[in-house]
Amino acid sequence: MSTLVPPPTKRQKTEIAEKARLQQEIESIPDNLGSVRVQFFDQATGSATGPAVSVPVADANVKNLETLLNTLQGNEDDERVPYRFTYQSQDKDNQAIDILADLYHSLLQPGLRTTEDTISLYFTPQAVFRVKAVSRCAASIAGHGEAILATAFSPVSSSTMVTGSGDSTARVWDCDTGTPLHTLKGHTSWVLAVAYSPNGAIIATGSMDNSVRLWDAKKGQSLGGPLKGHAKWITSLAWEPYHAQETGRPRLASASKDSTVRVWDVVSKRIDIVLSGHKGSVTCVRWGGMGKIYTASHDKTIKVWDAKQGTLIQTLQAHAHRVNHLALSTDFVLRTAYHDHTKKVPEADADKVTAARKRFEQAATVNNKIVERLVSASDDFTMYLWEPESSNKPVARLLGHQKEVNHVTFSPDMAYIASAGFDNHVKLWNGRDGK
Repeated sequence: MSTLVPPPTKRQKTEIAEKARLQQEIESIPDNLGSVRVQFFDQATGSATGPAVSVPVADANVKNLETLLNTLQGNEDDERVPYRFTYQSQDKDNQAIDILADLYHSLLQPGLRTTEDTISLYFTPQAVFRVKAVSRCAASIAGHGEAILATAFSPVSSSTMVTGSGDSTARVWDCDTGTPLHTLKGHTSWVLAVAYSPNGAIIATGSMDNSVRLWDAKKGQSLGGPLKGHAKWITSLAWEPYHAQETGRPRLASASKDSTVRVWDVVSKRIDIVLSGHKGSVTCVRWGGMGKIYTASHDKTIKVWDAKQGTLIQTLQAHAHRVNHLALSTDFVLRTAYHDHTKKVPEADADKVTAARKRFEQAATVNNKIVERLVSASDDFTMYLWEPESSNKPVARLLGHQKEVNHVTFSPDMAYIASAGFDNHVKLWNGRDGK
């Protein structure tokens, strides 16, 4: 009996179609366009890298541009860095255009530039490690007795994760083996929020029992009694960025259904500041890298607070319904502090602070200016992109969801925004302009 070859899977069909499309684009580039002059600029500093270089239009694809830039930088083969290229349009809207495949299809064919122009390309480094596409479930980790309500990865390594559950416990997991490391018992009701400290040493949990608890991340042991002060349940937690902390005095912000946010001195277990001003439940709190705390509420507003004084700086108003979630463009570097892909941890505390500050500034710097963008998700089916440091007006309105938007996050490189809604869709957006 002959063996029947199985038909191609849906994924294989998609890959074949994509390869055919790319090949067609390459073949569609005219051979008589000659060359175009290209000059590279660092997106963070705005400074030029090398002189303008003449590149054949037929060869001006992203891979070749990446090779050319690494050559201009003097990088050896084992030091090659993958880059993303964008072109800043000269129109009134000053739109940033991503070079997806090559210069011809992105700039020359649409008529944005000609072969007689010198094209200025701004580059940003991509991840130096490769990530496999998510195609199917890799593992299922069982252990909780009720629904899982919150999750957080350790800033030290994604091999460790903490989850909060409706069974009144939190669990620390080894993601490589799929086994539990510790069970954190102490809360008397649902655990609604979990958060690792930036150095990875402490886990904070917030519960329906109106309290916050602190745990030793390695041993899984409780660090004293509960932090009590809220009149209703805890909805969100945010740690003070490592580079902004006073030495030996980390702080934690907790948001609550009681319309307040409390900032705790983790060492003394006392309330440092109470942020009151919202007229509804505070759904989310974020602690920025420039001394600001951002809070979202059911009262349809987002408030920006001074993290040291606890005073209100401004109120951001645009949403027509309650605001469910917030995300900062710098969330990743603030969460991981001095931990990076090299896994080289500075020994001295001062060096750790310096490394954390350097990572934050490098990630947030655009044209020699630190820019921290904020995105908000709401029950009005929309999201708004903000730059609170420069204006209290939104940069963009993100439309597309057909129901309430309940979660939003930036990619680690800040290039994309992902949003999830009750319309059962996850949508991706441009992290710079929200398109």
